[in-house]
Amino acid sequence: MLIKGKAHKLGDDINTDDIIAAKYLVSSDAGELGRHCLENIKPDFCDKVSAGDIIVAGKNFGCGSSREHAPLAIKGCGISAVVAKSFAGIFFRNAINIGLPFVELSQAKEINDGDLLEIDLANGIIKNLTQNQAYKTQAFPEFLQDIVKEGGLMNYIKGRVTK
Repeated sequence: MLIKGKAHKLGDDINTDDIIAAKYLVSSDAGELGRHCLENIKPDFCDKVSAGDIIVAGKNFGCGSSREHAPLAIKGCGISAVVAKSFAGIFFRNAINIGLPFVELSQAKEINDGDLLEIDLANGIIKNLTQNQAYKTQAFPEFLQDIVKEGGLMNYIKGRVTK
């Protein structure tokens, strides 16, 4: 499973309120949430995202309250994956639930805003095509790749029940 897109650089400790403000939690529509993704810290974020782009962040990405709306907003604005130095545990679970791939990379700070990245989830390789660098990380387990391909955990389970 390959993901290719432009990097959108964020810092450390990006919390779920930063990702999607509480005032938008009245909706669970990914497209609607996506239009407001990160607007409190980067008001023009969604205007700069092209389908398939990648968020790159520092440590503790997705900390804060437990809300599935956060990865849903990220996915809804067109982001195809999140690369960070580390993730909050609750974000990890919610991202899997909605089918948003994420990769921990200790060298995430070496990636610049706008760099073109290619992520090979199966082999755990992130290529920075702009800087001609490659990073080895943990491979995304095959069953998680299957969940992502199905669009989230519920779709994955439904597909297994009907087979």
